[in-house]
Amino acid sequence: MRLSHNLLAGLANSIWVALIGLAVVPLYLKYLGIEAYGLIGFFATTQALLQLLDMGLAPTINREVARCSASGNLKEAGKLLHTLAIVYWIMAGIIALIVIALAPLIAQYWIQSKTITPETISHAVMLMGLVVACRWPIGLYQGALMGAQRLTVSSSVSITMATVGNLGAVAVLAFVSPTIEAFFIWQAGVGLVYAIIMRWAAWWVIGRTKNIQFDIFTLKRIWRFSAGMSGVAVSGIILMQLDKVLLSRILSLEDFGRYALAGVVASGLYVLLTPTFNVIYPRLSALVVTGNTEKLIDLYRTGTRLFLAVLFPIATFVAVFAEELLTLWTGNPVLAKNAAPIVSLFLIGTALNGAMHFPYALQLAYGMTRLPLIINAILIIVMTPTTIILALRFGAVGGAAAWALLNSIYLLIGTLLTHRSLLKGIGLKWLLSDVGIPLGLSLLLVGAAGVGIHNATHPNYMKLFIGSGLALFTSLLITLTSPRLIIIVRNSFTRVTKINSTQ
Repeated sequence: MRLSHNLLAGLANSIWVALIGLAVVPLYLKYLGIEAYGLIGFFATTQALLQLLDMGLAPTINREVARCSASGNLKEAGKLLHTLAIVYWIMAGIIALIVIALAPLIAQYWIQSKTITPETISHAVMLMGLVVACRWPIGLYQGALMGAQRLTVSSSVSITMATVGNLGAVAVLAFVSPTIEAFFIWQAGVGLVYAIIMRWAAWWVIGRTKNIQFDIFTLKRIWRFSAGMSGVAVSGIILMQLDKVLLSRILSLEDFGRYALAGVVASGLYVLLTPTFNVIYPRLSALVVTGNTEKLIDLYRTGTRLFLAVLFPIATFVAVFAEELLTLWTGNPVLAKNAAPIVSLFLIGTALNGAMHFPYALQLAYGMTRLPLIINAILIIVMTPTTIILALRFGAVGGAAAWALLNSIYLLIGTLLTHRSLLKGIGLKWLLSDVGIPLGLSLLLVGAAGVGIHNATHPNYMKLFIGSGLALFTSLLITLTSPRLIIIVRNSFTRVTKINSTQ
C-alpha cells in the first residue's frame, strides 16, 4: 500500500511542479525576453553541474535510511543524517563563494549576449550562486525522506514551495522589477525557506535523539558506497549537462535560449521519471537486503513495462506534435517552428534515458557503483565529439540529435553490462519485451500515424485531440500485451469495486 501511495504522491508532486513550471515560462519570456531566459537556462545547468560537489551523499542517505528502515534501526540513520547535514551546510557556503568569484570571468569570456551587458550578467551569475547555496541542503533531507519511503511528506513541501517560487517570481517581475536580478533574489529567499522546512520534515520522520554529535566513524562506514556514488554522480551530471555546457559556448545566447526552452519541454517527462525512480530505488534496495530475488525480478520487469506503457506513448505524441503544442503554449508560432525539431529530438533521447532508470536503480540497490561509472565514462567519451561536431554543423538541432543518439547507445550498452552482472539471464527478455514492445507500438501507432495527422490540414486543436487519443489507445494496448499487467489491472479494479460496494 505504501508503494502505491508514495508513487501517487511523487506523481502529484512532479505533475504539479512541471505544470506550474511550464505555465510561467511564457510570462518569464514576456517580462525578461529570450536572452534573459537563456540565463535561467544557464542557471539550471550551473545548478546541475554543482551537484558534482555532492560527493554521492544524497543517494547514500537514501540507501542507508531505506536499509535502516528495513532492519528497524532508524537511530543509526539519524546519526548519519546529522553528520552529513553539517557537511552539506558548510558546502553551501563554499559554493556561494566559488560562484561569486567566477562570475566576472563567466560574464566576460563565456556567455555571449547581444543586448545584456556583462555587468548585468555578472550580477546574475553571482545571484545564481546564492540561489544554489540556499537550496543545496534540500537534496540531503529529500534523500532521507525518500529512503524512509515518506514521499507524501516530501511531495507536500515540494508542491508548496514550487508554487511560491514560481508564482512569486512572476509577481515580482510584474509588480516590482522586471529584471533577471530580481528573479534570482526571490529564488534565493524561497530556496532558504525550502531548505529549513525540509530539514524539519526529515527530522520529524526519522526522530531526533538527544546529544547527537558529528560522528566521523559514521562517515567512514559509508565512505566506500559514497565514494562510488560520487563517481557515478560526477559522470552522470557531466553526461546530462555536457551538451548544455558546450552549446552555451558554441551558440548565441538567443539560440541557447531556444535550446533551453526545448530542454524544459523534454524535462516534462521527469513528471514520470523522478517519482518512479524515487519509489522503485528504495523498494529494490529493501528486496536486495531481504534476499527476495523472485519478487525483485517481478517488480523490475513488471514495473518497467507499466512505466514505459505510459512514458513512450506520451513522449512520442509530444515529439510528433511539438510545433502545435509549442504554439499553443507560447503563443509564438515563429518560436514554435524553430524550436519544434529540437524538442522532438530532445524528447526521444530523454525517453530512452528514462527506460534505463530501472537498470540504474537495480545497480545502486546492489551497491554496484562501479558499473554505472563505467557506463557513464563510455558515454561521455562518445558524447563530447559527437555534440561538438553536430552542433557546429547543425546548431541547436545538432546538439539535440547528439542527445538522442547517445541515449540509443546507452540503452543497448547499459542493458548488456547490467545483466552480465545482475539478474543474469533476463537482460534480453527485458530489452526485447519490457522495453521493445512499448517502444515499437509507440513508434508505429503514435509516431507513424501521428506524422500523417500532423501533415494534414486539420486545425491544431483537432490534431492534438486525435494524437492524444492515439497515445491513450497505445498505452492501453501495451498494457493488454502483458499478462502480468492485466492481472494487476484486474486486481485493482476488483479492489475498487469492493470498496465502492461497501460504501
